[in-house]
Amino acid sequence: MLNENIRSIRKSKGLSQEELAIKLNVVRQTISKWEKGLSVPDSEMLLSISENLEIPVSTLLGETMVEAREDELKVISEKLEIINLQLSQKSMKTRKIVHCIFISLCAVIIMSIVGFTMLKSPYFGWDYSEPETAVLGVAFHSIEWLFVRLAPITFMGAIIGIILTRKKS
Repeated sequence: MLNENIRSIRKSKGLSQEELAIKLNVVRQTISKWEKGLSVPDSEMLLSISENLEIPVSTLLGETMVEAREDELKVISEKLEIINLQLSQKSMKTRKIVHCIFISLCAVIIMSIVGFTMLKSPYFGWDYSEPETAVLGVAFHSIEWLFVRLAPITFMGAIIGIILTRKKS
């Protein structure tokens, strides 16, 4: 039924398959497949087809809208309720993931501080007259220096993130 409707409405508007394909940003073969019933357009494409052919999607699908106005509003509100529930669940899942990331970041920072403390900077005893040892010592010192400067700021940011993303009751 959809395939016949697309074909008949396209022809009644005086459009060729190629012209409709250009308006929809698809290839002509796609229009041909729809009209032969070999495939169907997705929901976004149905909206685009209805806009370009200047007809409601319901007409394109062959539905007749005989239902009472009150029933339509009820159906729409139920669909919106489902969509809101899905968006809420997605938001909660994202919040949980971000919360876990902040907790993990705090744990990594604490473990790194403990690790650096336990190491007691062994590179201070190295012989820096040898090029390999000197480069390695400078690299290790750079990482430690950068960590000591950035860790407190990052840790405070992670704590604030944990507080902001906690589950609100």
